[in-house]
Amino acid sequence: MSVNKKALTRYLVYDNLLRNKGRKYTWKDLVSAANEALQEEGLLGIGKTQFYADIQFMQCCEWKAPIETEADPMDKRLKYFYYANPDYSISNQPLSETESSHLKSAVMVLSRFKGMPQFEWVYEIIPAIESKLGLVKTEKEVISFDSNIDYEGLINITPLFDAIINRRVLLIDYQDFRSPVPYEIKFHPYYLKQYNNRWFVLGLNPKRKSTIQNLALDRIKEIQEIRDDYISSDIDWEDYFSDFIGVTKMDAKPQEIRILIMDDQQAAYIRTKPLHQSQKPLRKVEGGYETSIKVIPNYELEKLILSFGERIKVLSPQAFRERLGEKIKASALLY
Repeated sequence: MSVNKKALTRYLVYDNLLRNKGRKYTWKDLVSAANEALQEEGLLGIGKTQFYADIQFMQCCEWKAPIETEADPMDKRLKYFYYANPDYSISNQPLSETESSHLKSAVMVLSRFKGMPQFEWVYEIIPAIESKLGLVKTEKEVISFDSNIDYEGLINITPLFDAIINRRVLLIDYQDFRSPVPYEIKFHPYYLKQYNNRWFVLGLNPKRKSTIQNLALDRIKEIQEIRDDYISSDIDWEDYFSDFIGVTKMDAKPQEIRILIMDDQQAAYIRTKPLHQSQKPLRKVEGGYETSIKVIPNYELEKLILSFGERIKVLSPQAFRERLGEKIKASALLY
């Protein structure tokens, strides 16, 4: 099955909306959303005739999309489109031979970039594509990726990704670990990030305009798209995450965190797997090896430092050193 870019853009928009259980869509709603997405990509819009041809294609092609309609009880002439199976998505369908061929060609192109500066990620993505999408055949699995298949938030990745791409405002039922019941958040999603085998979405909560809010995907109970003006962001996300660890950016300036590594084995580990991109080269000192990173102290940094136990020690700043000391003392009282 071969689908051009313009058609695929439309199909993905339909798919995203038809999976939304919180709202009903007429053909005009679906065409309007598709045309908005096409306009953002510099492509011409479509009309009613092309829309019905699209729906027929999705129903009859390899996707076999379970698209059905129901009449409005107040106006029988008004019909709403929906998926008979609310868990269906064209994104979940197996690859066709043509799609598999295209991916193989893409992998061959990516392979040419191996060893070039800025393309280190190619070493990870090629085995992932080949093994997980079945582009290579083996009698048993020969590669494993660090992931949590039981992670409850995985189901939310696709609707959030679609909302970011299509610039949609969301109404999210959210329940953090401190709240006994879920509560509603109007949310303008901007960026998805994985950290420590958990996924987070970062965006704007209009009630907290001063800062970017991050939501853990496994704490999201329900997602609905709503009609509202999407507030864009010009944040450079690579730069945004450059001066702290994790996903929690505190309202503070980066500080130099000086660290003493107590033994050779731990020093070798931290040398090859830096704590942060700002980490300075290790130097031998009395009692071990010293290095430093320049970051904004936060909960994730505390957790990372404490995970090394007695093998590393924070030398400065004093306030951060004392805060870690208090946590270690409280932990020791449990034993």
